[in-house]
Amino acid sequence: MKRDPQRPEECPGRPELPPPPPPSSPSPLLPSPPGEAEGPEPKSVAPVWIFGYGSLVWRPGFEFTSRKVGFIRGYSRRFWQGDTFHRGSERMPGRVVTLLEDCGACTWGVAYEVRGEQIAASLQYLNMREAVLGGYDTKLVKFHPQEKDAEEPILALVYIATPQNPSYLGPASEEDIAAQIIVSSGCAGHNIEYLLRLADFMRYFCPQAEDKHLFSIEEALISILPCLYYTEESLEETASVPQKSKG
Repeated sequence: MKRDPQRPEECPGRPELPPPPPPSSPSPLLPSPPGEAEGPEPKSVAPVWIFGYGSLVWRPGFEFTSRKVGFIRGYSRRFWQGDTFHRGSERMPGRVVTLLEDCGACTWGVAYEVRGEQIAASLQYLNMREAVLGGYDTKLVKFHPQEKDAEEPILALVYIATPQNPSYLGPASEEDIAAQIIVSSGCAGHNIEYLLRLADFMRYFCPQAEDKHLFSIEEALISILPCLYYTEESLEETASVPQKSKG
């Protein structure tokens, strides 16, 4: 069973890419003391680009200057990373995505441009969210914007969970992954929301791209849910029926 592919304007619950925050007012510069020459102009720091392919595509959580939809080459997205904080717990770990090196493959997502004071603030925030709480390491990749007039690829920072981290779960069937997602929830919300938001992002913002792994898990989850609800309703009905006394 597949979800109804509504058009973006007919789907009020679809994920929206966050708009860039309004530019902050520059701080006034203090004049130099009398008789003292002004120093050299401070060197501008180059912007940093951060590529997100999971929850960062709809919830970056940090201020940024601009963002672009696009892809990186040589990686496949997989629900192979365990999550005991954001989308799961120690008792029931959730399943979130990481990247697997895969020649010939590409992974779509969103790259965020951060400048000036945004750089340190975003990296500090992501270090806690992705590295400390998530078990991810950082790597530099070449990001290819979706725009047709895009020039050279952009060097971007990406967070990848490798098999060496303690939360890594590794491969499993789409049905088993879907079953684990259904029963998992964490501080950021239910694991089902994570899966469906990511699938919606791909469906509406990257309709030309394929992600068989992601959509197979979505389809498996949707096929399991009616059975789960039916079982719960049956149990409730059984509990409400008066039991005949033996004798």
